[in-house]
Amino acid sequence: MNQNARKSVLNAGCGPATSNRLHPVFAPEKWAEVRLDIDPRTQPDILGSFADMSGAVGDGRFDALFCSHAIEHLYAHEVIPAFREFLRVLKPEGFALVTCPDLAAIARHLLTHGAEAIAYQSPAGPIRPIDMLFGHSQSIADGRISMAHNTGFTAQRLARTAQAAGFGEVRIIEGGAFDLWAVLLAPGASVAEIAEAFDGTELSELFRAEVMLGPPPVTPEKAFG
Repeated sequence: MNQNARKSVLNAGCGPATSNRLHPVFAPEKWAEVRLDIDPRTQPDILGSFADMSGAVGDGRFDALFCSHAIEHLYAHEVIPAFREFLRVLKPEGFALVTCPDLAAIARHLLTHGAEAIAYQSPAGPIRPIDMLFGHSQSIADGRISMAHNTGFTAQRLARTAQAAGFGEVRIIEGGAFDLWAVLLAPGASVAEIAEAFDGTELSELFRAEVMLGPPPVTPEKAFG
């Protein structure tokens, strides 16, 4: 494929540059990645916070945005402004693919097994409910303060805040690792075209007719960030 024909995806809160940081939906032969992060040690293409990209990213620049386990690092009052920024930098027919910890799944596990029981192993080491709720303890102890979690999401809150920011349809499923996966569709997005990009991946179920959709839009005053 002609490199100039590739679509563009912003990896917001990208973390370190590794080959598996993007979801397989964004195959490199079809998508050109631009990395944005607040931590200069990650060597991003754009250094800054995705809560305010006004000085770094122009309107309608990207076909898609990917945000993996980053929105929970925001403070509650920053969530809707950040989602507005996601929408601003997307093309009118674009979409955002967002994943974050699932408070409901974590709470179920915590009530059964306790706050410090190992839930699963990750490349960073063992992960416990307190890590999923408040941020990876060892990373924070090592000085990476930006790894702290300052807010959290259930499926309902994620849908509500995304739509309060101006996204149209919101589709959300529970993942397999105490996480949520959501597709946030810009008002001009074609569900059928975006669903085609997810064919053959574990996230194709986001586009089942019976999958959970976002609630009717609410005003920002009622969304409480």
